[in-house]
Amino acid sequence: MAGGAQPEGQHLSGGSFTDARALAAALDRGAQRSLVAAEAAMRHSAQALVQQVQQRASGRPGPRVITGRYRASWSSEVHQAGPVTTGEVGSAAPQARRLEFGFVGVDSLGRHSCQRPYPHLGPAVEQAGPLFVEALGRAVEGAL
Repeated sequence: MAGGAQPEGQHLSGGSFTDARALAAALDRGAQRSLVAAEAAMRHSAQALVQQVQQRASGRPGPRVITGRYRASWSSEVHQAGPVTTGEVGSAAPQARRLEFGFVGVDSLGRHSCQRPYPHLGPAVEQAGPLFVEALGRAVEGAL
């Protein structure tokens, strides 16, 4: 602070507080900044996961691209409710589960098939998980 002034109830050394209200206010400010930072990290990470899934759904070992509609069907949404931020990545394409996990049996149209899996979501999540945890940690640390 200018001129060496310090907030009332706070000591200069180590950021310790002698006033409970000043400490509570500082914690509230840090919590709000952390929530904003966590939501931004979640949005970035969810979009990065979508891009990774789309890349992995662009040919072997993932599914082959025929029209590109399946790849384009992947999207992300981030929701915040109070202190909880959630991110969802998915596809509404009917073939998504079948491509990821494969299918053996008779489908709803009566066709018999034995389709091998072409994992593209699972491997992308495995790769993105540690990166997301790291990004979230950096975001919250930077907010505090």
